[in-house]
Amino acid sequence: MADAHAHYGAGVGADMNDDTEAALREFYKAATLDPGDAAMVLEVARRFEQNKQPEKAIELLKGAAARPDAPAAVFGRLGFLYSQSGKFEQAIAANRTAIRKAPDVLGGYQNLFLNYAQTKQPQAALNVLDEAAQRPGASAEFLLGLAELYTNFERQQPKQSAAAKGKALALLHRAEKLRPLAPALQMQLAEGFNTLGDLTKAAELYLELLKALPDLPALRERIHGRLTDIYLRSADRKRAVEQLKAIVRDNPTDPQAYYFLGSIAHEDKRFADAVEYFNKTILLKKDFEQAYYDLALAQLGLNKTGDALATLSLAREKFSQNFVLELVTALAFGAQKAYPEALQHFTAAEVVAKATDPKRLNDRFYFQVGATCERKGDLEEAEKYFEKCLQMAPNSADALNYLGYMWAEHGIKLDKARELIEKAIKLEPKNAAYLDSLGWVLFKQGQPKEALTYILKATELSEEPDATLFDHLGDIYAALKEPEKARAAWDKSFSLEANEQVKKKLDSTGGK
Repeated sequence: MADAHAHYGAGVGADMNDDTEAALREFYKAATLDPGDAAMVLEVARRFEQNKQPEKAIELLKGAAARPDAPAAVFGRLGFLYSQSGKFEQAIAANRTAIRKAPDVLGGYQNLFLNYAQTKQPQAALNVLDEAAQRPGASAEFLLGLAELYTNFERQQPKQSAAAKGKALALLHRAEKLRPLAPALQMQLAEGFNTLGDLTKAAELYLELLKALPDLPALRERIHGRLTDIYLRSADRKRAVEQLKAIVRDNPTDPQAYYFLGSIAHEDKRFADAVEYFNKTILLKKDFEQAYYDLALAQLGLNKTGDALATLSLAREKFSQNFVLELVTALAFGAQKAYPEALQHFTAAEVVAKATDPKRLNDRFYFQVGATCERKGDLEEAEKYFEKCLQMAPNSADALNYLGYMWAEHGIKLDKARELIEKAIKLEPKNAAYLDSLGWVLFKQGQPKEALTYILKATELSEEPDATLFDHLGDIYAALKEPEKARAAWDKSFSLEANEQVKKKLDSTGGK
């Protein structure tokens, strides 16, 4: 043993002088002379592995493994190296010995599981995990590591996913009973529940960790992020916002957190908050491209079309032309009622998408183009785009109603218009706008009595009083020779939205 120590010391000296070849030569002699020093043999084997000489590492480990008192770690490392060298039979035998010598250590089971997985023996691999799961009194670390192996198996073998997932969750619950756990193990437990879809339990554990780790900002930010994701997946936006605000309290320079706060505010139609958060996102990360487009959309939500176009102009200076940039610019010009400019950008968006990502050209895109054409007064083009939209989505109630109402409003294709609107109503029987459209097309077809039924039903179902709806109601009452009711309806319409045509009707009947 003295000689072995001398050679090991010589190896350390050579290593300090960056003479790798001499160091390995001395280390090899030391390990050969004293194979019973398992710690030294494992260290020397590791050095040979690092220097891409696995055959030398295997040779030394085999010598150590031949001793009756060889520890499990020697067999575990030997099994790993055999596996790396494609010697799976020897690897399986070595890992089996490692398990026999240390049945409460997960490493042997893990290596054996991987051996069977690599040789495409899924049932044998699962049997190894099941064997490990039977160990009584297993530690939390053992149980959590084993649960991760079941999770890996679940991903690799979809047909056995449900069974493997159930076994993994059972192990997590066993580990949970061993609490209190060290923070690292509790984090691993929470991550396991999160991965396997038990969001309630995962959130509970994450929240406990936040209370226990006041002085670890990086880990706290990670946990807040996990909780944010859980609450968003659970559609609990209020709690998601709480976590995001906690992130920015701890780290006021986190652009991602501000971006998610902006996204949630936008979904909740809190456009002023969304604008504030998206602006902070861009301030902190000027190359966060999507934030520019979301900011512009939030500004449009506040009817600040000039601000939206200014934001898009900045984006156009920083980023190359793309579908989203052209689409949002089209929407901004449309909100300004600058319909020719809007259509130019819709066309640019279509050209870009055809060249890069045709899937973006969906029914909603062509609906927006059709609506813009109609507002511009180009009915022929509008009809073309709405028809394209309906080819993609025959049951798009919005498109059916919009096209039908457009025809009705202009007194053309009334039979077809009625057919489309009736189909829309069949899809959404309580939609006030669609009922108004049907009433209007019936009126245009010279059936005011039948029209009245639908218009009155529309007024009942409408969430807010609508000026156009009451204007239609007035016209229908006038056609039915009920001037007082007609005047009352027009008066209501004008009070909701001043309109020169409605004013003329009121003036002609002695109204406003």
